[in-house]
Amino acid sequence: MKRSASLSLIGLALLAFTQAAWSHAKPTQRTPAADAVVAAPSEVSIAFSETLEPALSSITVDAADGRAVSAAPAAVDARDGKRLRVKLPALVPGRYTVKWVAVAVDGHRTEGHYAFTVK
Repeated sequence: MKRSASLSLIGLALLAFTQAAWSHAKPTQRTPAADAVVAAPSEVSIAFSETLEPALSSITVDAADGRAVSAAPAAVDARDGKRLRVKLPALVPGRYTVKWVAVAVDGHRTEGHYAFTVK
């Protein structure tokens, strides 16, 4: 009985380790936030749950007409490998869509989008 309980605990520990080792980068904080109405921001910043692969991760920002407004390519923050940022030019009032791709250092890719409005 003790042996089967020990084997069960070992199995659970291995399962937890495996899931942690193969996790996907998910947004934990978005600035501006999804569906926020804000003054024109100078950048979009997204914090993720995992460290990102800089060469494969990206953010683009599009105006309501589909035109890209991102001023430069997105970059992973040099001080925080879990934060991705993209600079923006002066934005006019309207709705903007943020599209992101996050590739964790373990190679797993996630992507998504959200919108915010400049007042």
